[in-house]
Amino acid sequence: MTENEIKLKAIAALTALRSGAGADYVSDLLGDVIPDYFIVPADADPEEAGLAVLSQLSRPLSALITGFVLAFQSVADVYERTEPEMSTEEILQALALEIAGSPE
Repeated sequence: MTENEIKLKAIAALTALRSGAGADYVSDLLGDVIPDYFIVPADADPEEAGLAVLSQLSRPLSALITGFVLAFQSVADVYERTEPEMSTEEILQALALEIAGSPE
């Protein structure tokens, strides 16, 4: 899967969430970007095996995060043009405070 295809999956997942799709559907969309298998050298020790898996996960996860960030920036830019009462920064700060204050 290409980097742009993975970014599109992130945007599709956000769109699906906002339109009321179920969590299973969204999970399936995001799961599509994770490799079905990983290639690890047969003689790899645990550290080498972990690094091999990590290196194969880093590209799709990076593209997925980039897709989420691009989507957020686009929505935030449009939102800011509406002259809102709260800036996107204030909304994010409030969200961070809410998360920080809630038990896990």
